[in-house]
Amino acid sequence: MDIPIIETHRLILRGYASADFDAFAAMWADPDVVHFIGGRSFSREQSWQRFLTRAGGWAHLGFGFFAVIEKESAQLVGEAGFHEARRTIEPSLEGTLEAGWALMPSAQGWGYATEAMQAAIGWAGAQFPGRRMTCLINVDNLASMRVASRLGFKEFARTTYADEKVVLFER
Repeated sequence: MDIPIIETHRLILRGYASADFDAFAAMWADPDVVHFIGGRSFSREQSWQRFLTRAGGWAHLGFGFFAVIEKESAQLVGEAGFHEARRTIEPSLEGTLEAGWALMPSAQGWGYATEAMQAAIGWAGAQFPGRRMTCLINVDNLASMRVASRLGFKEFARTTYADEKVVLFER
């Protein structure tokens, strides 16, 4: 499947390229990035496995995560998009477009997550009309909950996932 390229005012969303791996690994090794996403930094090997799953999502599901590139610097600043994690969680999120985003600390606080996800949601809405979109956010991650709210997500459940309290949202 050809991964679309989406341009916003400040960002380019595209598929990952091999040259993105070092920046990707650095992002997932950063304790600030993973603080609310499992709480443990990823090793280079773990980041490689995660990097490869990004391509697999597009190949098998027809959707996935976009590399988020800042136009001004041409640098990878994060990722945004969708997956189907097939999590062991109640209520189940299977069959939904589970939204997610992560940004390097230097790119946080600039509205990039909202900008990137608005573009991704627009694309997904056209490709998968009527398909439910969800997201799972750690109960303490207030910044991501604000992003979810700006994107039109509404809370529908609170539960536990991987021994963490989380809030489930849908749109």
